[in-house]
Amino acid sequence: MIQQNPSLKKIVDSYMSKVSGLEVHCERCLRTERWGGSVVLMIVDAAFTSIGLNYFTAVVPKVEEFNKKFVENGRIRSLKDLAKADIDELRKVWRNRRSWKIAKEIASYLSRISDNDKVALRTWAKNTRLENWRNDPIGRIKGVGLVTFQYLRMMGGVDTVMPDKIVKRVINEIFKRAGYKPVNDDIEFVKRAEKIAIECGYRPIELCWMTWLIQPEGKMMRIKKYSKLLSKI
Repeated sequence: MIQQNPSLKKIVDSYMSKVSGLEVHCERCLRTERWGGSVVLMIVDAAFTSIGLNYFTAVVPKVEEFNKKFVENGRIRSLKDLAKADIDELRKVWRNRRSWKIAKEIASYLSRISDNDKVALRTWAKNTRLENWRNDPIGRIKGVGLVTFQYLRMMGGVDTVMPDKIVKRVINEIFKRAGYKPVNDDIEFVKRAEKIAIECGYRPIELCWMTWLIQPEGKMMRIKKYSKLLSKI
């Protein structure tokens, strides 16, 4: 149990002060409005991100390429279209077959919830439970781990965190600096990180995004280096 700790808030504040303007991006994520509100692009983003390549230099340009080749010209307008799309065609943009299988299976499941893609993703996210993620229809898809599951929930409007390695490293560093033990178990970590965020006056999603955006790339922090890109995604 984490008690109120004034030094904890000070430490969290010192990290959050480096990422001003973060709330706008988090708000867009929670409203399911990333990628211009295209749930198809959000699903493709999550499927590409699941294999662990650099998000800004590898994933984002490929999602943009997919958008130009398949979405903007009307070939893939909806999750139903993505579910039916030919993998070999899709692999001309992104070679990893597993990513496309994940994207197509997620699209197939969500498109059965509603014909409106945004309603489908938000309805699924609202009814999911962290503790039960392995038994969830999307959690059971091969290649969807807890990190991808949480990423999808966030884009579906759930204010939470993803237990990926950067998020865990930064938040566990905060725990240690405040005199707490680091948390290794992923589900326990998500719960503790959510609690910490709220106690310190932030939303869990803001704490999560902060950990990625304070990372240096070259001589700049990501939030500065990719500021123009962030407004699109």
